[in-house]
Amino acid sequence: MRHRFAKYQGLGNDFLVVEQAGFPPVSGALARQLCCRHFGIGADGVLLTGSEQGRPFMRVVNADGSTPEMCGNGLRCVALYLVERELMRELAFEVATDAGPHHVRVSRSAAGAIVEVSMRPPSLVASEVLRDGSGRSVDQPFAVEGRELRLTAVSMGNPHVVSFDDLRGQEQWLGPRIEKDPRFKSGANVGFARLRGENELDLVVWERGVGFTLACGTGACAAAVAAVETGRVARGAPVVVHLPGGPLTIRVAADGEPISMTGPAAHVFDGELELP
Repeated sequence: MRHRFAKYQGLGNDFLVVEQAGFPPVSGALARQLCCRHFGIGADGVLLTGSEQGRPFMRVVNADGSTPEMCGNGLRCVALYLVERELMRELAFEVATDAGPHHVRVSRSAAGAIVEVSMRPPSLVASEVLRDGSGRSVDQPFAVEGRELRLTAVSMGNPHVVSFDDLRGQEQWLGPRIEKDPRFKSGANVGFARLRGENELDLVVWERGVGFTLACGTGACAAAVAAVETGRVARGAPVVVHLPGGPLTIRVAADGEPISMTGPAAHVFDGELELP
């Protein structure tokens, strides 16, 4: 049986978008098959969307078959998909995710589609990320195979840790080791950040279940939060986070308030799958 899919990307973080109704259940094995860049279509994950009780939703399956709670770049892609397929008539609406509802706004510019997402308020409660955490874990020492880092733990509905250490190329081996460190409750997305200038960061993210990607929306939010909490950037000011795939603009508001994430999304191509 043939099933339709669409390929979308946000700053090079690429996804297969499928409507859940009528599509076979996306098991871990099927996600790995579809996302394989050599024997499949190739993607960082599969985004399932549609409508439940009159409200659009997004569910995510990573390239390794795991199921994260949230994906910021994926949500921008789903929002654009819903508008382009006329599944949503308005340009501003709410999308349900496993990390709670998120408000999105789609707009057009000469360069393409821009999507602003009102991300959930960040949490700095250490126990949401760390097994034995208490209070907040901001710029705290964290030893990895003899290398001591300073990490800030941030939950964006999914777990993140952010380092501003000068690692001199050690990110490649540190990323996978930190992700799976048993001190984390459910693994962690690992952001390696550097202050570029006033309210500007450089960031690379080792994503849980994927590896290094060209961009990570929730990772950019977590890095901006960590930068604010450690005094590196100003709260309330737009922070430009430069990822390998391009920049996202993040605004960290007052404690307990949602974070604004703004960046591009683009349709790449449509296709059909032959599945049993």
